[in-house]
Amino acid sequence: MAINNFATIAEMKKSVGSVLGTSTWTTIDQDRINKFADATGDHQWIHVDVERAQKELPIKSTIAHGYLTLSLIPMMNYEIYQVESVVHAVNYGGNKLRFLNMVPAGSKVRGHLTLKSVEEHKSGGHQVIAEVSVEIDGQERPALIAETMAVLYE
Repeated sequence: MAINNFATIAEMKKSVGSVLGTSTWTTIDQDRINKFADATGDHQWIHVDVERAQKELPIKSTIAHGYLTLSLIPMMNYEIYQVESVVHAVNYGGNKLRFLNMVPAGSKVRGHLTLKSVEEHKSGGHQVIAEVSVEIDGQERPALIAETMAVLYE
């Protein structure tokens, strides 16, 4: 269940500048990392070679792909807000993205979302810009901060 359920995009627009909420924790285990490696073809040892990572990486663990962590943002956003009148939405891109911290295998992450803007888009939808910070359980520095864009259609 989303923390914020808006009836319409116009109602959502009233929350621009607000923190909309925080998603639940999601575990990024080695199986998820391996499946992402298979899906993307990125089998760099820091992600998939548990024994080598334990010996050679300072955190003694494999780490999640940055783009795996980034790919969880739509799921996190869906937990944080929904707009009942929206019939479909598309990812439109991002303005800013910074990977700030490694996510060790077995870590839990969650997203914090701040609504930056909601504006009409030339396609007839509404462009939504949000800042999402993905926190790692037990760590002070977030895994990433991203300014994402989506277009919502009513």
